[in-house]
Amino acid sequence: MKKLLSIGTIFFCFSLLSASSQESQPFKSYQNYDFVPGDKILFEDQFLTDQDGEFPSHWKLENGQAVINKIKETSSLVITDGNFGKVSPRMKTTAYLTDPFTVECDYIITDGNQYGINVFFESEDPANDIEGIITFSGSGSVSTSYFSNDFRAEYPDKSLSESGYLNTWHHIAIIYKNKQIKCYLDQYRVLVMPDISFEPRSVKFGGIASAEAPVIFSNVKIASGGGMNVIGKKFTESRIITHGINFYIDKATIKPESMGTLNMIVQVMKDNADLKFEVGGHTDKTGTSQHNAALSQQRAEAVKAELVKLGVSSERLTTKGYGDTKPISDNDTPEGKANNRRVEFVKLN
Repeated sequence: MKKLLSIGTIFFCFSLLSASSQESQPFKSYQNYDFVPGDKILFEDQFLTDQDGEFPSHWKLENGQAVINKIKETSSLVITDGNFGKVSPRMKTTAYLTDPFTVECDYIITDGNQYGINVFFESEDPANDIEGIITFSGSGSVSTSYFSNDFRAEYPDKSLSESGYLNTWHHIAIIYKNKQIKCYLDQYRVLVMPDISFEPRSVKFGGIASAEAPVIFSNVKIASGGGMNVIGKKFTESRIITHGINFYIDKATIKPESMGTLNMIVQVMKDNADLKFEVGGHTDKTGTSQHNAALSQQRAEAVKAELVKLGVSSERLTTKGYGDTKPISDNDTPEGKANNRRVEFVKLN
């Protein structure tokens, strides 16, 4: 009974945190960001369909205890017990990561006693018992464990004290390609592992957790592909489909971690001076068709406006909001909906 009361108390305290959200992250600070996520979403969960106080339906509990709770206005998975507390996405196969792949999530530290979050990578062969761990700490440092060679890096913003790192959502992005792993934290590339000893085939999330010092994360996205290779080449394709330009829920406000994809589009247009694009906004089927059409148009216009700020002539861009009328996947699964939510750049003749 005492433990249940302590968990309830900590959830109540979380609800009293200031109302500032992930939207407080400064967009302009991401101007040199070069992370481009994979082009096919394998798994995505923002915990929007799960009830507070319940375990999320699209996850497996591997060890410890965990529950959904709203932290600073964001539906989050809160691991409240375990060393390591650990959860994994429910996937159709045990080996779903391919070369290359990307992993993203947001995490928050609400108290200086929290350890941070671990991202666990496992190989396809369970007999080898290979598990590499990347730890994003409570103060912003990033370190690795159980790889063939391990590394550590500090958060690049030296002006940000440990207390200044608290109570703010931070974005994690990881890309794996050709035995190399790059780790990003907020707008920084903080750590590169040039040659790991195994090929990751699955990913889990967790860490050292208690009711008083939980692991808290949200906005998980796992994708195949990553680092689109159209930069520096004569563009001959008819369109570019991107899942890296992301928006706040039901808004046309671009998230700052979208800058890597935006920078990529800018470079493509610099490399191809005669290229013109229609910026097409697409949604999933959540909401009414009328609402989705209006939202997708607003999002397409927001993307055009940001590209113009980055130096692209407005005469080279048109916009069109397609709403939910052109799905490229099903609308019955979270990953299907995630693939349908996209921005397309269609070449104009």
